[in-house]
Amino acid sequence: MTPLASTDATSQVARTLPLSTGNRVTAILIGSAGNLVEWYDFYAYTAFALYFAPSFFPGTDRIVQQLNAAVLFAAGFLVRPVGGWLFGHLADRRGRRNALMLSVLLMSFGSLMIAATPTYAAVGAAAPVLIGLARIVQGLSLGGEYGASATYLAEVADERHRGLYSSLQAVTTIAGQLIAIVILILLQQLLLTPTQLTAWGWRIPFAIGAALSLVVAVMRRTLHETEAFVRIEHVARQGRPLAELTRYRREVLIVVGLTMGGVTAFYTYTTYMQKFLTLSVGLSESRATLISGATLVFALCLQPLYGAISDRVGRKALLIWFGVMGTLFTIPLLRALQATTSALAAFFLIAAAWIIIAGYTSINALVKAELFPTTVRATGVALPFAVTGAIFGGTTESIALWFKSIGHESWFSYYLTSVIAVSCVVAIFMRDTKYTSAIDVSTRA
Repeated sequence: MTPLASTDATSQVARTLPLSTGNRVTAILIGSAGNLVEWYDFYAYTAFALYFAPSFFPGTDRIVQQLNAAVLFAAGFLVRPVGGWLFGHLADRRGRRNALMLSVLLMSFGSLMIAATPTYAAVGAAAPVLIGLARIVQGLSLGGEYGASATYLAEVADERHRGLYSSLQAVTTIAGQLIAIVILILLQQLLLTPTQLTAWGWRIPFAIGAALSLVVAVMRRTLHETEAFVRIEHVARQGRPLAELTRYRREVLIVVGLTMGGVTAFYTYTTYMQKFLTLSVGLSESRATLISGATLVFALCLQPLYGAISDRVGRKALLIWFGVMGTLFTIPLLRALQATTSALAAFFLIAAAWIIIAGYTSINALVKAELFPTTVRATGVALPFAVTGAIFGGTTESIALWFKSIGHESWFSYYLTSVIAVSCVVAIFMRDTKYTSAIDVSTRA
């Protein structure tokens, strides 16, 4: 070995994550913190849409205003495949840490744009255009964050507790929306009047998100690269992840099939549910916010529990649980929820739905990471997920509101049941990635 090669090897070892439990936990928490802030920024849009939509979409029809806001929400999803490709490529060629830092900085910029955008009354049609551009920036960021963070957490975690540790991505995803709702509750109940919240108070959460993203970017500078990447870094820098991904068509199709039902169910009971409780169930905005927040706390607690269960019984059993139970009970749950007049009953019905959905949300990112080898892992996780998420997750609100606007709201429950059934079939016929994980193969290589 030449002196230069020896120096390179030493440098690689120095940047490899130490394997002590404390270091693993620290790295996982920092990696997860970025995911939390990214999803907080992304969800703040839908949490506060009831208040800022009148500022950017003229008219008096609330459903039309919310539908317009939902279309821009979907725009953020449409560019997520581009973000998934760009950041997946960066993570697979230049390291997970670099991709994680850049994605959170981009989210900060998008949130700052929304916080500073003038209203329709001030600049006319330019206002919704600027909001749309900000959503595109956020969509690019989030498209990259998912694959990079899923890959990082899966590679950092030890084999015995990978389900538990990786479930923190789901925890922080839900926690991001929960924090957005908590801020909304504080503004609604304690700090601002409804008039103030509609006039300018909705800008506050986006300014907070921009600042938090910068803090996390600084924290991520301290992250070590994963051992799995450092082992193949000399190969990865010469690789073409997107071209190599064509060799893993079966794995890509599994990601697409699982994601279809999973993201549609997830966004039904997160981003859309607050509007559903207000516009369809008839609850007040403040009560709908409280119920949404309470159910998200319940959902958050389920994620590490299900992740730990997957370390014992495998990933496939949980995915089948989600598929079968979601197919059987989605229509009854949504019908009962629409018919109820009790806030407490609404909470228990949504909680029951989360007991089903957590079978997917807790482990979905890990399952996808376990499907692909190290050289294409971030791209393989991010790109097919982002494409499918844009088509199904990003349009969930728009489809539900459109069905409502034409007088056939119940049709949405059939749509949701159908896509969950597709995911169920995929889960039944796939291999259990706990026992066939490509992460372990690449780590031992």
